[in-house]
Amino acid sequence: MELTRRTFAKTVAASAAALAIPRQFLHAAEPQGDLGISHSADAIHREAVIKSTPARVYAALTEAKQFDGVFKLSAASKTMPASAAPSAISKEPGGAFSLFGGYITGRQIELTPNSHIVQVWRSASWPAGAYSLVVWNITPSGAGTKLSLDHTGFPAAEAEHLATGWRDNYYTPLIKYLAS
Repeated sequence: MELTRRTFAKTVAASAAALAIPRQFLHAAEPQGDLGISHSADAIHREAVIKSTPARVYAALTEAKQFDGVFKLSAASKTMPASAAPSAISKEPGGAFSLFGGYITGRQIELTPNSHIVQVWRSASWPAGAYSLVVWNITPSGAGTKLSLDHTGFPAAEAEHLATGWRDNYYTPLIKYLAS
């Protein structure tokens, strides 16, 4: 299934209602610059075509051992202590995940192998109880895989930091990891 704005909006609205995310965090907007931040700084959209299969991309995002390989190539790994906790990622809807030494935590909402991941996601630096919604879509694209990310519902002041983090700690290291 191809993700359109309408399909994404319906998915976000349904997930947001279940998660009690305020509606003001969910309106659609156009991306700003190459960081993918909406003009109103309430959404981030990123995408890339990766020279790998959908199964390998999905596994790198959902298997703790593989994600730790991505983490080792990330900008965040250079600032974290060697004793940081390894990634823990549930492969079940409703299951928890903890990444980047526990700095990023959340729950898996939907997991469709090799094609779709929906997560409630938070940073340890956010106020207690603040969660956002992250939607990954993984689709075949020529000889590779198109990986798209839509992130909504985060504290507005975090947009630039998060957009840079998605680039430096997910996309760039994921592309390197899967190229090996």
